[in-house]
Amino acid sequence: MAGHDAGDLARHLAENAEAVCRRYLSVGRRHGNYWLVGDVRNAPGRSLFVRLHDTANGRAGKWTDASTGEHGDLLDVIRESLGLVDFRDVADEARAFLSLPRPDPVPPSQDRPARERGSASSSEAARRLWAMSGPIAGTSVETYLRRRDLTLLHGTGALRFHPRCFYRPDEDSPTETWPAMIAAVTDLDGTLTGVHRTWLAADGRGKAPVDHPRRALGGLLGHAVRFGVASDVLAAGEGIETVLSLRQVLPDLPLAACLSSAHLAALIFPPLLRRLYVLRDDDPAGDHAVTTLLARTEEAGIECLVLSPRLADFNDDLRALGRGALRAILHPQLAPLDVARFLETTGT
Repeated sequence: MAGHDAGDLARHLAENAEAVCRRYLSVGRRHGNYWLVGDVRNAPGRSLFVRLHDTANGRAGKWTDASTGEHGDLLDVIRESLGLVDFRDVADEARAFLSLPRPDPVPPSQDRPARERGSASSSEAARRLWAMSGPIAGTSVETYLRRRDLTLLHGTGALRFHPRCFYRPDEDSPTETWPAMIAAVTDLDGTLTGVHRTWLAADGRGKAPVDHPRRALGGLLGHAVRFGVASDVLAAGEGIETVLSLRQVLPDLPLAACLSSAHLAALIFPPLLRRLYVLRDDDPAGDHAVTTLLARTEEAGIECLVLSPRLADFNDDLRALGRGALRAILHPQLAPLDVARFLETTGT
């Protein structure tokens, strides 16, 4: 947080310390001259204290976490509570909170080196964002999914809700906040390697009205958003809504959403996998992913079966044709053993 701009912003925030705490450390409460909360990421508790006014013992806006020894100022509170990495995002949020104008653009030659925004920082930011997000029940995420006829939502712990997730169209645009569906991208051991964000309209009745309502953060290659634990059988596709559509009629089939055709083609196979179903999107990129996976599974000794939708993707099938039709579409494409194992145990 170095630099003249950071110091000015920190001082302005300190002059409004209690308001900052009420916004960004909202689960805490005031006790005398201090704001008490669990940690700088807005967890419940009392171990972190923020000084609200200058005293002989210290300046307003400074905080210390007694359990970890962490300390900092209110810019750090904004950064950590919102899971931000780039200082410009933190500064934009601070200026918006303080109703201050944005500064003139910095020439590219004076900008931070690209290496400071590397994958390691992105993965850490992904972990922070996931930790700050909560269950989807009763939120705009649940509304969004149900409007796409995704109503069987058990076993969807890989999805969370963030009420004010940052969105910026590009590096020269102001930062906006929208509700978002946050999806955990994990490796085969269940370790979180990244997150995927889907920004939503405030009422959850669709995606947010932004240019790019979906973005990933952290490490995706080879990993996936997972629903169920794969052993010998797995179905993998691109989009979260696509794979959740299968879950409506195949609730016990392990599923993996790889988030793009390129990442689907690079999926790391579970060690016990014997049969992979590939959910094909009806476009050239989807066809390329299928071709790549057919070659990779053949080399690995894994049976690969392609599941094709009648329309553009399986969520289109589900919404336009209904669950009964989706079951009928899938039935002849499944291995006979899997029809008995996964499909015939579901309702009509």
